[in-house]
Amino acid sequence: MRVVVWGINYAPEITGIAPHNVALCEFLHAKGEEVEMVTTFAYYPAWRKAAQDRHVLFRTDRINGVAVQRCWHFVPARVSAWKRIVHEASFIATSTLRVLALERADVYVVVSPPLLLGVAAWFVTKLKGAPFVFHVQDLQPDAAVGLGMLRAGWFTRALYWLEAFAYERATRVAGISKEIVDAFRRKGVPEQKLILFPNGVVVPDEIPSRGNFRARNGFRTDAFLAIYAGNLGVKQGLDILLDAAEQLRNEANIRIVLCGDGAERTALEKSVQDRHLGNVTMLPLHFGRDYQELLVDADVSLITQQSGSGNAFFPSKLLVTLAHRSPVVTVADDESALAKAVQDGRFGVNVGPGDAARLAQTFRQLAQDRQSLRQWGENGRVYVERFEQGRLLGNFVDKLRGLIQ
Repeated sequence: MRVVVWGINYAPEITGIAPHNVALCEFLHAKGEEVEMVTTFAYYPAWRKAAQDRHVLFRTDRINGVAVQRCWHFVPARVSAWKRIVHEASFIATSTLRVLALERADVYVVVSPPLLLGVAAWFVTKLKGAPFVFHVQDLQPDAAVGLGMLRAGWFTRALYWLEAFAYERATRVAGISKEIVDAFRRKGVPEQKLILFPNGVVVPDEIPSRGNFRARNGFRTDAFLAIYAGNLGVKQGLDILLDAAEQLRNEANIRIVLCGDGAERTALEKSVQDRHLGNVTMLPLHFGRDYQELLVDADVSLITQQSGSGNAFFPSKLLVTLAHRSPVVTVADDESALAKAVQDGRFGVNVGPGDAARLAQTFRQLAQDRQSLRQWGENGRVYVERFEQGRLLGNFVDKLRGLIQ
């Protein structure tokens, strides 16, 4: 079986959608299938390309046996709604040309966002006479409207029309959570076209011992560390962490750590400085063993969503966090997929967006309640086993094979 995976994120990016695209491609390769990845030059979450990539139109890399077809795209220095549209459109244009030039695949897996990649996929697969699976990581129009990034009007109506067009033309429509698949049903996607394909996680047999991350960064062994690690972007709504830190100025033992990169990093750093938040530490993005040691040393891992996110996306980094027995404090709307997961798995507590006072009080209480934290860590480890990566990938690949028989 020959498979082309087509999406905007891939290695060496280590956050967001990229690791899941890597997992799918490398799983296919390991199973003896022929696979190619069509993607961009790495830019996320810093929104910045490496110097050697900036003026290259196309390049073929080979990463762990997978042929990676890289295509130029525009990356804005400062992200705005309109610049993001140009950013995505440039990738769709160059990558469509690249896919057209490649040998026909038996099946195409098209990863959204970008939303308009669904239209490009229909065009390409119509010409090549092949099926495509439209795999949705974020419900992009719902998220943009819910977060207030776009106002309802002709443009959002056009986005919803393009979304419906992609769902109608796709051979199958896949979503990463039950809530997203339920949204497909409400949008009129027939049941026989739906696939639930959650992001998976490799559940480690062993995790690092405690203390290395703290020692490396000068944190006391008895300090209560509430750590946010990952993309520092708009939809994360990270200002609430700084608001909570302001209310915890007199709690010498509680420290909030923001470890990552993204479009909002500069603004967050300035806010920390302007507000004289000595109880907030900002660190660069961690990955590999360093990231594992961060998770082990966190008293709680923070996962935040801006109000209005709803069920438009599900933060897959939750799975890695739970696999390392880290309890979580989430900030999300009560009806969101994230808040429902916390309630279902009993591995943490959810606080509503904007309620910095309650978040600060939650940190105070948990700093005195280590027993609850240990139990949450164990509950999370049990919960995450349902997302074991190899099993989920195997099920999805079986569905791909079924499309070409």
